[in-house]
Amino acid sequence: MSRDRLKQKLHGLIEPVIEEHGLELARLDFSTGRKAHLGIFIDKPGGVTIKDCEMVSRAVSDLLDAYDPIPQSYILEVSSPGVERQLSGAGDFKRFQGEMVKIYTAEKVAGRQSFQGKLTGFAGDLVKLTPEGGEEISIPLELINKAQLWFRP
Repeated sequence: MSRDRLKQKLHGLIEPVIEEHGLELARLDFSTGRKAHLGIFIDKPGGVTIKDCEMVSRAVSDLLDAYDPIPQSYILEVSSPGVERQLSGAGDFKRFQGEMVKIYTAEKVAGRQSFQGKLTGFAGDLVKLTPEGGEEISIPLELINKAQLWFRP
């Protein structure tokens, strides 16, 4: 089974368990190699606690022991997505409107591929961002390589 198919299978198995606990699966990373690594990033309004991570770790570990979808030994890590969490999909861009973000694109948009500023909207397939001291820019969702919250103390 390909890594991408396995990742999809893991997502399908794990997400319902996380949602049962009132949490959101923010991101799932899976890498192979000498020692595979399964990283699960969970969130909830107000942020997650260590107890949330422990609870999900036990529940997911039991689930993976029962289904055994990973054909090699692996390290399981459950964590919060952090203050500079990655954004993906329309839901995240709607949820985090008004927050400061960094966005990197595959192609130039308005002459650049790197943007920082306030996430001001999401309409259709366009992410709207207003850089400090600049005018609003519309970035097509399909051109975004990476987007994340931008923590500025």
